Amino acid sequence: MSQVLVIESSARQQGSVSRQLTEQFIAQWQTAHPDDQVTVRDLALEPVPHLDSTLLGGWMTPAEQQTEAEKTALARSNTLSDELLAADVLVLAAPMYNFAIPSTLKAWLDHVLRAGVTFKYTDTGPQGLLTGKRAFVLTARGGIYAGSGLDHQEPYLRQALGFIGIHEVSFIHAEGLNMGGVVAEQGLAQAKAQLVQAV
Repeated sequence: MSQVLVIESSARQQGSVSRQLTEQFIAQWQTAHPDDQVTVRDLALEPVPHLDSTLLGGWMTPAEQQTEAEKTALARSNTLSDELLAADVLVLAAPMYNFAIPSTLKAWLDHVLRAGVTFKYTDTGPQGLLTGKRAFVLTARGGIYAGSGLDHQEPYLRQALGFIGIHEVSFIHAEGLNMGGVVAEQGLAQAKAQLVQAV
């Protein structure tokens, strides 16, 4: 039995294309892998704080010297990291906001990209500790950006996930969604068709 961790980051609960793709992914995955456990963390409903001095203190201060706020911040980071460590498959649902990922998803990454936990420093440079995992990234975009210099989602997420050892990453982009008519319909249909093939 595998563990699947789904991270939702759309600010919208209704009318969200990335959430539509997530629903399809979960349904397909559970059909193909009925014994697997799927955990969904919704960063819109339960946002995590942005990286600050309190979290840094929780990471770097000896336990006996931590403030209550630092202990709370560390416990939150531990919970998020433990979920990721336990997962065999990671699914990131990421609408494009201003050419990049939502700040809530960036905050989640800041909690789980941790030296000594998900990566380590070596004599030859940093080494990811989460090898053997797979990831799917489901994006929703108003325009068409794949392969262009305006796409700051895929390059960043490939680098961030690769940094912690996750190199088997499949991106499925629903593009042109704000361009109307046939373009929007085709963009969503193509993403859904790719998702059928990917899962």
